[in-house]
Amino acid sequence: MTNTTSAEECLQKRYWYYFLASSLIVFCAGIAFILIYRLIIWLCCLVSTPPHGASPKVANHPGTVNPPPPKRKGSTTNANSTATNTTLQKPSDSEIGYITEAKDWAGELISGQTTTGRILVGLVFLLSIASLIIYFIDASEETVESCTPWAESPRQQVDLAFNVFFLIYFFIRFVAANDKLLFWLEVFSFVDYFTIPPSFVAIYLDRNWLGLRFLRALRLMSIPDILTYLNVLKTSTMIKLSQLVAFFISLWLASAGFLHLIENAGDPWVDFDNPQLLTYWECMYFLLVTMSTVGYGDVGAKTVLGKIFIVLFIMISIGMFASWIPEISDILGRRQKYGGCYKKERGKKHIVVCGHITFDSVSNFLKDFLHKDREDVDVEIVFIHKILPDLELEGLLKRHFTQVEFFHGTVMDANDLARVKIETADACLVLANKYCEDPDQEDAANIMRVISIKNFHAEIKVIVQLMQYHNKAYLLNIPSWDWKRGDDAVCVAELKLGFIAQSCLAPGFSTLMANLFTMRSDKPKSYLRSLYLSATDMPQWQCDYMRGTAMEMYTEYLSSSFNGMTFPEAAELCFSKLKLLLLAIEVRQEDGRESTLAINPGSKIKIENATQGFFIAESAEEVKRAFYYCKNCHAQATDVRAIKKCRCRPLAQFKKGVTAVIGFGNKLAANPLLSKKDRPTSGSKDKANAPVPLAAGAIASLLSKSKENQPTTPTVAALPPLSQESQDTSVCPGEEPRKFDSTGMFHWCPSRPLIEARMDREKASATVLCNHVVVCLFADANSPLIGLRNLVMPLRASNFHYQDLKHVVIVGNIEYLEREWRTLQNFPKITILAGSPLNRANLRAVNVNLCDMCVILSAKDKNLDDPHLVDKEAILCSLNIKAMTFDDSMGLIQASAQQAPGFLPPGFSPIGHSKRSRRGSVCGSNVPLITELANDSNVQFLDQDDEDDPDTELYMTQPFACGTAFAVSVLDSLMSTSYFNDNALTLIRTLITGGATPELEQILAEGAGMRGGYCTPSVLANRDRCRVAQVSLFEGPLAQFGEDGTYGSLFLFALRNLGILCIGLYRFRDTNESSSSPSSKRYVITNPPEDFKLLATDQVFCLAPCNLSQSSNSSPKDRREEINTHKKVPKVKKKKNKHKGNYSGYCPPLSF
Repeated sequence: MTNTTSAEECLQKRYWYYFLASSLIVFCAGIAFILIYRLIIWLCCLVSTPPHGASPKVANHPGTVNPPPPKRKGSTTNANSTATNTTLQKPSDSEIGYITEAKDWAGELISGQTTTGRILVGLVFLLSIASLIIYFIDASEETVESCTPWAESPRQQVDLAFNVFFLIYFFIRFVAANDKLLFWLEVFSFVDYFTIPPSFVAIYLDRNWLGLRFLRALRLMSIPDILTYLNVLKTSTMIKLSQLVAFFISLWLASAGFLHLIENAGDPWVDFDNPQLLTYWECMYFLLVTMSTVGYGDVGAKTVLGKIFIVLFIMISIGMFASWIPEISDILGRRQKYGGCYKKERGKKHIVVCGHITFDSVSNFLKDFLHKDREDVDVEIVFIHKILPDLELEGLLKRHFTQVEFFHGTVMDANDLARVKIETADACLVLANKYCEDPDQEDAANIMRVISIKNFHAEIKVIVQLMQYHNKAYLLNIPSWDWKRGDDAVCVAELKLGFIAQSCLAPGFSTLMANLFTMRSDKPKSYLRSLYLSATDMPQWQCDYMRGTAMEMYTEYLSSSFNGMTFPEAAELCFSKLKLLLLAIEVRQEDGRESTLAINPGSKIKIENATQGFFIAESAEEVKRAFYYCKNCHAQATDVRAIKKCRCRPLAQFKKGVTAVIGFGNKLAANPLLSKKDRPTSGSKDKANAPVPLAAGAIASLLSKSKENQPTTPTVAALPPLSQESQDTSVCPGEEPRKFDSTGMFHWCPSRPLIEARMDREKASATVLCNHVVVCLFADANSPLIGLRNLVMPLRASNFHYQDLKHVVIVGNIEYLEREWRTLQNFPKITILAGSPLNRANLRAVNVNLCDMCVILSAKDKNLDDPHLVDKEAILCSLNIKAMTFDDSMGLIQASAQQAPGFLPPGFSPIGHSKRSRRGSVCGSNVPLITELANDSNVQFLDQDDEDDPDTELYMTQPFACGTAFAVSVLDSLMSTSYFNDNALTLIRTLITGGATPELEQILAEGAGMRGGYCTPSVLANRDRCRVAQVSLFEGPLAQFGEDGTYGSLFLFALRNLGILCIGLYRFRDTNESSSSPSSKRYVITNPPEDFKLLATDQVFCLAPCNLSQSSNSSPKDRREEINTHKKVPKVKKKKNKHKGNYSGYCPPLSF
């Protein structure tokens, strides 16, 4: 009772203003001191500054010092006088004083860059929290002002010790500050003014006042800085989150402390007679309810100061609460969803996909990677990107949540790479933006991603998608980049233009190959087969084509029953017995360390044990027949379904499972070609017993014979030649000009200036241009390079005779072509016509109606707001050519027989016994075209007479089925294809690039272009490789199957006697008499069934062998004898056609 009475008597007089005055005096005194110090410094500097125009005084020297005279031009200055003047000059910088040294010492002491500074900052924060906790306890147990003696209060004693430390830290910060006035006005400085001095006043007055000690809560705002110093916060998202949370909590706690002070003390003008006893925690509750605009009303402010504070607090806090809390919730929600680390399941593989991550790129990738035809794809896909997914991409990720995860981050950060477990990933795939404005910048970004990934984990397999072919050279500069380990680059320009180039040699081949390496159909194969058999809802041509789209490339190991067979024998067995098409095999070199890929190698190579084969089939189950086949158990089997696993041989020695091109394959060397010394010698022992194919000279003779029947103008001899290189007088007629690059893969010529290859419209009109390739190129002077070298290289492959090379005429912007020319100047037979491809005069000048193929390309910006407009030039050019008409000035329109009037263009033939005629080359619609599209949906604008739905997928549209359109989107599946099989991309490159090898890429990486090579046997041996060809069934060695023949008999005859491997057909769309207006369009049939009926108008896609090195080394006489020998091969007499007169205008194409 006595203590209570004495406390009440003590509180009769309050001394709160002493505590508050101590803080204000310190603040004002500091401000005054800083301003007076600055004023004195300014006055001292003003006095020491000499008047304007006066010369500086020098110590111990009367008068002024004259400045040195200006130095005259060409004169010399005495060194002694220069030295004298130098000694008289006052140094510009004064020596460093003790103040600067103290400042540097204090700066290092509190800097977060030093260990001492980080420890000191962390200690200050911890002591601030401890002091705040003491305040919470005092606010819960005591009144605002208490008369507890300082000596009897342990909490006050501990708080005083903390404040002494804070005072020392404040002094260090003050010394280290560059601007003392700004430091004195900082938030944390105010915290020290109103918390440190009152603790010393409390000792003098022997009482305690809670006062403004709640301001210690503002120290919580330094949490983000401290966590950054300690390297705890590493991402901008987490730093932002910590800043929002720290500021919100600091403001909340400090505001609650201020409300607690004024409500429990009362208003000073009424002598503190209206206090409201509220605990600190009740004040926190009240402010949170107020900020959230709920306002229960159970707690409120009663004092005037409290109400004024609440009004101001509402105006500030409600806006803050409404904006910050949702942002904090969003960051927390997204971090929980896309943050954290990848949790790898034991025994399960995962790949990391980065780069250009959008809804379109991810959906295209997942559609092919997770296709149901890929068996046992037990691989998780981890996407990582610096931009959070939008709602569309989020929905896609949710649909594949069992196999797909997304992480927010970048592969350029080692911490994010550790989060996605890149060191245990099976591979890392880097996607590119195919519609970017600057392809070189996109490639540079992807190469930097590869560098970061390889720097973090050198042994990981990386597959990167690049836009430009020349940028592949930069990958070779990465020390850990290793092609043999599986690292690979899918170059969009190389493959896209390679496909188009092969379509110039074999129209429709781009469609055939695209359907093979892409998992096309979303419907089961049984559905496609029912369509093919019933043909109730589709035209016959569409049923044939759709069946071909179900064909895909697979890899499987051949059973031991194939051991010792030559490739033609194995291919024949697979086709006739197993109903499979064998394309290529892996061939191990003599040392056994590396393997190479051999595509239709002929009888020179024999199959060894555990040889991997590349097949074309409908499903992986079908390809397993090659793995299970046993000559003891299945030799008499007539049903392929009976070829299953038997007990004759152990299967443990083989790898199990089929891979879709696509499956986990053995690593092969990047070079797909075999030189003679690398070929297994076992293949040559039984060479005499193998079927003897026609030599290259015989096939070339048949080609020459077919060209003799082509209609030519009577004045050809009088017209000027195409170019200088077309007439090589140093070579005898019929001989091969031995001018190849250093790898022996391509025809080569010395560098030519652009002016020599350029021609105007008049010269082009007077020049013989026939059976050539016209390239219509849309580009501006500053358009990004598309790499025309990739288009020309397959057309200049060394496995062609020089006279068989198709002349390439490029029509486009001359300023752009000047930039491309440095990569084209070493290729022969190239001509450039400056002008717009939309100009019909230019098209007529280059005889577009007589070309073998017209290619329409665009290098203009594809990043437009409306995606349908990216192909506007290409579509307009295609429609422009189709609308053109041509006269008979070149004598190409042949008169038909009276019973079948009309025009029959080259490559066309009558339809049965119909007397109707087709539109000929007099119409532009019959000009062979292939148009590159950037947007798949624009394919609907190419053909006005088709009935394709605008929503039809690209591969099901008529232009794509006919091989007249090619979109870059078909290359998306090559990323997953390359991952599943290291050899798949090698096989595709070999077929379409004409023989580009790593050796050539190393040469091109030097930047000097292609180099010429000597015609050594090793160089010429590289010419002996198969090539894509298209053989007509109307004339030539396969003409006997053009009427009433079957595809199976054609396949076996071509393989046994010619060494040709047939892979598909190119057939007219309208082949029946019911068509009222038959079209000149052809469509692609991939790997038809054995009993498929053939037509005389069909053309066969095939892989033809070449033996040019021997034919080049032999004399013309030897080659004639070789041809005559093969002419003795018996032929089946061809059935005579009733409408023979209609073939007078036919160009028989045994065109390779």
